[in-house]
Amino acid sequence: MVGPQSFSVSGYGPQRSSWTRLFARDSVVRKLDWPMLLASVALSLIGSALVYSATRNRTEINQGDTYYFLMRHLLNTGIGLALMIGTIWLGHRTLRTAVPILYGVSVLLVLLVLTPLGATINGAHAWIVFPAGFSLQPSEFVKITIILGMAMLLAARVDAGDREHPDHRTVLQSLGLALLPILIVMLMPDLGSVMVMVIIVLGALLASGASNRWVFGLLAAGAAGAIAVWQLHILDEYQINRFAAFANPELDPAGVGYNTNQARIAIGSGGLTGTGLFHGSQTTGQFVPEQQTDFVFTVAGEELGFVGAGLILLLLGVVLWRACRIAREATDLYGTIVGAGIIAWFAFQAFENVGMTLGIMPVAGLPLPFVSYGGSSMFAVWIAVGLLQSIRVQKPLG
Repeated sequence: MVGPQSFSVSGYGPQRSSWTRLFARDSVVRKLDWPMLLASVALSLIGSALVYSATRNRTEINQGDTYYFLMRHLLNTGIGLALMIGTIWLGHRTLRTAVPILYGVSVLLVLLVLTPLGATINGAHAWIVFPAGFSLQPSEFVKITIILGMAMLLAARVDAGDREHPDHRTVLQSLGLALLPILIVMLMPDLGSVMVMVIIVLGALLASGASNRWVFGLLAAGAAGAIAVWQLHILDEYQINRFAAFANPELDPAGVGYNTNQARIAIGSGGLTGTGLFHGSQTTGQFVPEQQTDFVFTVAGEELGFVGAGLILLLLGVVLWRACRIAREATDLYGTIVGAGIIAWFAFQAFENVGMTLGIMPVAGLPLPFVSYGGSSMFAVWIAVGLLQSIRVQKPLG
């Protein structure tokens, strides 16, 4: 088994210390996917400016410190980069051996949300708040463990050379692994995270080469499950109201439709080049709720205009393009499935976040990757980048 102390990126020569291998120009640093890394950093830095603009006048949440959210966003980005480096050092193949432990910890954490330790923030009972004021959203890390767990199961016999594609039993095992945390997250309820996890499962199955009958069957089961959730009144009232407002934008514009209406006004007022950073009337006037998190894209639309908002989408496109290339060029099915799961996660979450600000998707409470304020989401996406970089770095030279 390849581990952090055993692989040689260059494929030849004496073994080096872990940190030497990580930073030597002829090994890890040379083989990093720099377009992806630079695009990710750029998104986080742009997000810092947008978060600052959205919160600098919000005295009711910034504790009287204009730079409170800016500094915390930058700190979260720094921690995320450190987690990425640690993930590269460990390697996705080493993490493969730790999947059972990581999976168990992630399931335990989401279960803790359902205990008195759980807290409700913005209508979703999806957080654990610690005494020091630090909060954690376990569902963000469940996305990673679902990807790693499904990749481990689906690729095991294929990478060993026993089969060309995962058999039905293996697919069932992988679906069972994903289903347990998804059901727990649904009980919170955190419908947005559930939607992302379902898309991750679909992405992993498609990349694994499993029979298309499983994909179509999962889509049918998802549709039936959505109908059942609606008929059994499992959704909370605020979630039902969000879907109602999406179906009818004119419904209660001062109530359930307020967020989306204000979001469209903010984006529409930006025009081609925007009103200028820190000069948006909607943002300065605090008309858009949760603008530093779920609706951060409205700050870009208003203050940076079509050009600035387009730049964010372009950078996200670069990340997805490089991720697709890494997944396609992976030397084992395990790496391909990990890459595909991350691609499905990033692509859907970005589409949903931007779409809900434009009124083409229902409000689901999902952050914009790298850009929105939030420690758990920032840490998770940077760990995912570390996994992608590890797949590229550990690919042997041809």
